[in-house]
Amino acid sequence: MTRRWLVLVVAVCLAFGLRALLLVDATGLWSDELYSVGKSFQPSFSSLLAMLREDTHPPAYYVLLWFWGHLVGQSPVSLRLLSWLAYLAGGLVMVRQAMALGQSGTRAKVAAIAALLAFCSPYPIRFAIEGKSYALLVLLLALAWWWRRSVRPMAYGAVAGLAGLTHFYGLFLVLAAAAWDGWQRRWTMAAAALIGALPALAWMAYAADYLFSSRAGSWIGVPDYALLEETLARGLGLWPLPKLALILMLLVVLRRWGGLRRVPWPAWNLLDRSGLIPSLLMVLGVVVVSFVKPMAFSRYFVVLLPALVPVVAVRIGALELNCLGRGCALLVLGLMLISWWGPGFSELEAGVGGVREQDQFRLISQRTSGFQERYSPRERLFNLSDRMEAAMGRIPVPSSPWGGKADLKRRLQGPDQPRLLWLASSGPLPAMARKLKPLQSRVERAGYRCESQATDLTHARLLRCRSESMGRSE
Repeated sequence: MTRRWLVLVVAVCLAFGLRALLLVDATGLWSDELYSVGKSFQPSFSSLLAMLREDTHPPAYYVLLWFWGHLVGQSPVSLRLLSWLAYLAGGLVMVRQAMALGQSGTRAKVAAIAALLAFCSPYPIRFAIEGKSYALLVLLLALAWWWRRSVRPMAYGAVAGLAGLTHFYGLFLVLAAAAWDGWQRRWTMAAAALIGALPALAWMAYAADYLFSSRAGSWIGVPDYALLEETLARGLGLWPLPKLALILMLLVVLRRWGGLRRVPWPAWNLLDRSGLIPSLLMVLGVVVVSFVKPMAFSRYFVVLLPALVPVVAVRIGALELNCLGRGCALLVLGLMLISWWGPGFSELEAGVGGVREQDQFRLISQRTSGFQERYSPRERLFNLSDRMEAAMGRIPVPSSPWGGKADLKRRLQGPDQPRLLWLASSGPLPAMARKLKPLQSRVERAGYRCESQATDLTHARLLRCRSESMGRSE
């Protein structure tokens, strides 16, 4: 590959990475990110551990975020910046892994392809600036596969242990790798993975009361076709099935006119050394178990990236094409990159109303700034949103917090009822209406008349409720 093409690839990757960075504060924090704030931006480390005991995920990311917040500040930007740095580091490790797995004469081409997949494809873009553990998990797994390939058991075990403590899919992957290496009689590497899994297993025992209750993972459904389609969409972007058809058409063209003699299956050694075999075994196990206890969730399959990206890059880099074949391949690659540049960032951009994952907490925080008597079925998230907006200087520090259903009940039963109060919620429309309705019914029974405000918001409701009796007396 010529220097000109390498410069172009680096420029494209920088464009994608910088665009993600510039969007770091384009949208408000959505519910899962606000939960990250509530877990990690604690005043003390003991408070952090107490909070994490009743959580679906293990503690490593939130512990790191606690130290990070105390180092650089606790704000929406610092929350998402940690993920962006992990996105960059994880991409670089995947590129180096692809180069190490590739043949000596193709390493420049393999590196270029791996860089485009690691920095520009929808899966890593989607989690590049999200205040969750996925970007860090990808980095840790990329390092784990690097040390496993290099046969460095101590480093491999340590990083594998951190991956297991970052997300339980990391733990499942480490256990799958231990089983596979044991099957292949690589006892040292299998033992390293098992030792690395012990801290996460210990944490599961510590938090067992919550993890094995019906509340844990209650939002995850039984595997179906929608799971496959959504996972493909996260990996390939908009219109995944037409893109798969385009790739198949490209292979036909390359076979007939592009100089491609055959499309060989990846070598078994490549699948093994890259970590792709343990990754696929883990996916198979998770999907099978999910028919009994659902745990297969499309966003969690981001754990496949550290093994899949190097393998795909090596296989593409090894293709020997004629001039026509190279031209067709570059055309399809260009179309893919164009489709990733637009829709790939759609969930990170502000768009209409700043919606992120069907949440608009930021705008409600801004529009109720300075108001008293605010109540919501999601009061904790609104209080966290107010805190983050105040940290960014967009609103003053609230003089009174949001209250919940119980707070509203006590306030209405008190001797001094307010003349005016506010009800709000945010989220998917059916769930939002269902959760807000009991609060609205209660205040209306108490003699209030509620009028909808902020009607321009698509995934939030704000109600202004005025006491009718007090209104008449005035």
